[in-house]
Amino acid sequence: MKLPLLYYTWILVQLIIGYNLVFPFLQFCLFLLFRKNKQAKKTVQAREADYAIIVTAYEQTHTIPAAVASLLKLNYSNYIIYVVADKCDVSHLHFTDERVVILRPEQTLGSNTRSHFYAIEHFKRAHDRLTIIDSDNLADPQYLNELNACFEKGYSAVQGTRKAKNTDTVFSSLDAARDMYYHFYDGEVLFEIGSSATLAGSGMAFTVDLYKRCLEQLDITGAGFDKVLQYEIVDRGYRIAFAKNAIVYDEKTSRSDQLVKQRARWINTWFRYFNFGFKLIGRGIISRNWNQFLFGFVLLRPPLFLFIIFSGMFMITNIWLSPVVTLIWLCGFLFFIAGFFIAIAHSNPDKRIYRSFLSIPRFMFLQVLSLLKVRRANNYSVATNHYYNQNIEEIEN
Repeated sequence: MKLPLLYYTWILVQLIIGYNLVFPFLQFCLFLLFRKNKQAKKTVQAREADYAIIVTAYEQTHTIPAAVASLLKLNYSNYIIYVVADKCDVSHLHFTDERVVILRPEQTLGSNTRSHFYAIEHFKRAHDRLTIIDSDNLADPQYLNELNACFEKGYSAVQGTRKAKNTDTVFSSLDAARDMYYHFYDGEVLFEIGSSATLAGSGMAFTVDLYKRCLEQLDITGAGFDKVLQYEIVDRGYRIAFAKNAIVYDEKTSRSDQLVKQRARWINTWFRYFNFGFKLIGRGIISRNWNQFLFGFVLLRPPLFLFIIFSGMFMITNIWLSPVVTLIWLCGFLFFIAGFFIAIAHSNPDKRIYRSFLSIPRFMFLQVLSLLKVRRANNYSVATNHYYNQNIEEIEN
């Protein structure tokens, strides 16, 4: 009796891990089907809604001038920029444009959501929508216009695209490739097949009312506020739209120590919040809501490197236990590799991205090291240190 139970448990564990290898390719097949059957949509003439642009900074301010400069170049007129400089020296920050408001909390907030609500409490007027930008981000001039197009279609939450503003090192190139993968499958594809785009921490926008209803009663510390926020939005029955052309340029990790600490925070976040996936799957089944059901599976997925490592271990183990199952695992890896390169090619990257793939083993090893720091992850700074300096003119050229 014990042997069959152990056997079926072994099969179940392999299925739980293995589906992650083929899930992206299945998404892509649905994406092609949905896109083929999709009727052309009429272009929506978007009004200039009133935006609050919240720029959050923690301890570091040297990237703020470039971020604000890019926002002041938006092809849009109805917005105010709120820079929340938490635990920062703002004596050197001087902006003459009346659309820029510098907020320096007297007490350290140490939390993204606390910074956001600090800005909301100091709004100069009742804004319709808010968008969240990191202090190291640079915005495309059409950013707000592209967000607007989604809002005018009836959505209350929108995720834009975060593109790399630096691919000068192997680490930053691989980090950029990771973003391409997730923006394609967890953004464009997931939204097009009827679910919601996952939130990426910045380059996202919401109606002020929805944001307040989702997080006003919660005090979220450490990394992962976007995980809580996306759960709260989808749990309420909303879909998060994906705006492919609402672009912000984001600084990628360029150093090994920077990578390990950042990934430790992210892995810690997954362990804290992956149970949201079970809740959404259950709610989706009960209410027959495709958005919630599919999004729940996405939230259950472990970090990329984890399920690849576990899949490799299972494949090797089955060489002795079941050669047929080993072949199935190999097919799963081939589907994953095909899906990965489909996502990268879709983003039309430069050659540095492809060359960086030779360093994937080292990149994954450093992420394994980050597992050793998971328990202490919330003790690290809530912000990633920035070492790269580039202005918006260089990006546009």
